[in-house]
Amino acid sequence: MEEKLFNKGFISITIINFIVYLVYYLLMVIIAVIAHDQLNASFAEAGFASGIYIIGTLLARLIMGKQLELWGRKFVVRAGAIFYLVTTIAYLFIPSISVMYLIRLLNGFAYGMTSTAANAIVTAYIPERKKGEGINYYGLSTSLAAAIGPFIGLILLSTTNFDFIVIFSSILILLSTIAIFSIKITNIKLTDEHKESLKKWTFSSFVESKALFIAAIGFLMGLSYSSVLSFLSSYAEEINLVSISSFFFVVYALVVTLTRPMSGRIFDLKGENYVMYPSYIFLALGLLVLAATTDGIVLLVAGAFIGLGYGTFMSNGQAIVLKLVASHRIGIALSTYFIGLDLGLGVGPYVLGDLHAILGFRQLYIVCAIIPVICAILYALFYRPKYVDTKVM
Repeated sequence: MEEKLFNKGFISITIINFIVYLVYYLLMVIIAVIAHDQLNASFAEAGFASGIYIIGTLLARLIMGKQLELWGRKFVVRAGAIFYLVTTIAYLFIPSISVMYLIRLLNGFAYGMTSTAANAIVTAYIPERKKGEGINYYGLSTSLAAAIGPFIGLILLSTTNFDFIVIFSSILILLSTIAIFSIKITNIKLTDEHKESLKKWTFSSFVESKALFIAAIGFLMGLSYSSVLSFLSSYAEEINLVSISSFFFVVYALVVTLTRPMSGRIFDLKGENYVMYPSYIFLALGLLVLAATTDGIVLLVAGAFIGLGYGTFMSNGQAIVLKLVASHRIGIALSTYFIGLDLGLGVGPYVLGDLHAILGFRQLYIVCAIIPVICAILYALFYRPKYVDTKVM
């Protein structure tokens, strides 16, 4: 493995990951509108068409975390990319909402399969002494996609049609698929003992127990952050800040882009506590500022704090997971971690939607600000860096 962080493999898989996530966010932001307007779905049905994607993603992470090293990283990422391409093209052939449910489920599975494999593959291109920095740079591809994808999706929705958007997305995935077949991917060599342990249908063959705590924290952080993803537009409309609210995620992305490399270096030099505690504090502050927002500048300040909070946590939580396990368990460990994050983001809108009916938006954001504080307390009580596995990854 090269000692230089920005080697060809690292750059290639980071760009591929950016495209995979870009298409995910691009379609996620428009699919409910398409279901409602073109397939005459009710708002509840349209919401389910959006959310069933997450079910497919979770299934893929659970299954592929186990199978990744058994089948080989090369096969899984290539098969996943092809399946992602085919199921994206399938959006061109949707006669009814029930067919859309099926395609969304399969497309979510393909996305989960590809992204899970990419998350494991990139670790082989990162020098051991730069794990934190490398994962944070790699994580930028996800954060930028989360900001750029919805922006492109909404622009294309207002200026073109759904068929054009699907074709555009398919071309992007085709390019990433070609790139996946072009880069060198090395499979992990498993011992007979490791193969047997992965083949067993046991809890440990699907879930990495060493990653469960960080995954649980990820669930709570995702739950808290989902209040922003799901309700910011409605909240901005309520407080008459719709025009400036479109820049919220731009500020979020800019802050993450500027700070992630630094947080990665701090992680490597000082340890995870020096970045994890600030991430809890900044997310709580950001949500409190959001709850108190009365003008556009304050709203953007909230976006900056939330970027420092959730954006920092997401990558560094992944870096912690890499420290906890040996190489043959990386796939399962990363799958466990991202299942926690995805569940939080998926469950959040339903749970917090019911809570909003009782409290209103400002009080809802105050409640959500308490969750990162709880995460900090749990982290202080139960996470012990000294228990990190020191086996060579």
